[in-house]
Amino acid sequence: MASEPPVLYHLAISHYSEKVRWAFSYKGVRHIRRATTGGMHVGLSLWLTRGESYTLPVLRLDDRVISDSTRIVEALEHAFPDRALYPADPDERERALALEDHFDEELGPYIRRFAFAELSRDPDALGEVIAKLMPPPMNSPAIAGVVGKPFVRLRYGAGPSEGAEEARERTLAAFDRLEAELNGNEFLVGDSFTVADLTAAALFYPAVLPPEGPDMPQPTESLMDFRAEQEDRPGYRWVQKMYSEHRGSP
Repeated sequence: MASEPPVLYHLAISHYSEKVRWAFSYKGVRHIRRATTGGMHVGLSLWLTRGESYTLPVLRLDDRVISDSTRIVEALEHAFPDRALYPADPDERERALALEDHFDEELGPYIRRFAFAELSRDPDALGEVIAKLMPPPMNSPAIAGVVGKPFVRLRYGAGPSEGAEEARERTLAAFDRLEAELNGNEFLVGDSFTVADLTAAALFYPAVLPPEGPDMPQPTESLMDFRAEQEDRPGYRWVQKMYSEHRGSP
């Protein structure tokens, strides 16, 4: 058991940070959060991890500094085993970890790129989102709207055309995979909530925008259209259900 409260360094709207926040919430682990801003998070991560990582989230757990959401959840699972996210059955655990890895790699980067690409079509909406990532004095929507497009192109490879269609197709493919793995069941693995469910639901939040998720500005018309096209899908409704029943306090 950790002797001091863990400290989580995170970005408020990051879906990978949301994955870790959800793990803390689900386990009921008391911790300290340190939110930072886009751009500044790169230097902070490099400093905390001694050059190992340039992204957030990063966790300080006693004398360890841990980067990457999957490694952080693993560390939490070992330090705080109550309300386990890893199945006890070895085969189910292997499958849950494989699905966690799949959605980390095949959904996370693409849904982020797709969301920012769509936001790039609306400078006002993009400005509101980028303002949440920027430090003062650049965190006004007007200023952020000007720097927003170069920022998301440089950081996420996203613009109104750059990779947007591929990112959209990869997001839809992730919905297909989610529904195939669920196959009508309540959970992805076994009969209880696991790291596979947490990861898939958290990383889908930019498309579904459940009310229990991070506070986000009103989505653009094109993102609203995308959501409307998906809202009858079993996978879309499943993400809403996971948030409603298992997210708990933000």
